[in-house]
Amino acid sequence: MALPKANRLKSRKDFQAVFREGIRRNSSHFTLRALRPTCSTKPFCDAVINTQPLADSGKLTNTRIGISISTKVSKRAVVRNRIKRKITAILHNLLPKLSPGWRLVVVVKPTAAESKCVSQQFLQELEQLLAQAEVFNGHS
Repeated sequence: MALPKANRLKSRKDFQAVFREGIRRNSSHFTLRALRPTCSTKPFCDAVINTQPLADSGKLTNTRIGISISTKVSKRAVVRNRIKRKITAILHNLLPKLSPGWRLVVVVKPTAAESKCVSQQFLQELEQLLAQAEVFNGHS
């Protein structure tokens, strides 16, 4: 189950912006890098930032997500792709709960491949990281 195209973080420039300016939250298997939505009109933005983040065009933007998994996690592409598919499926199910406008990068740590961990543990860790970064609607 792939993420919709509107929710994918694709360009190198976007990844670099998230790594350069975003906040970082860690767990045993993942590091979450999250970049808050930006607003073009500063006074208006302060009143609205917690409820409805705005893009430069003045309308809501989708939360875009990227997954970074290096060969340090596993030399075998099959293993890396399997982990990536699990994470993508979990994030696809969490999309309705996420606040709009965020740019997120999930960095997979080598411990994810070493442990024979099930998707349930991945789900709990990702939910915990998203809650810590206050990406959920209502910060639940």
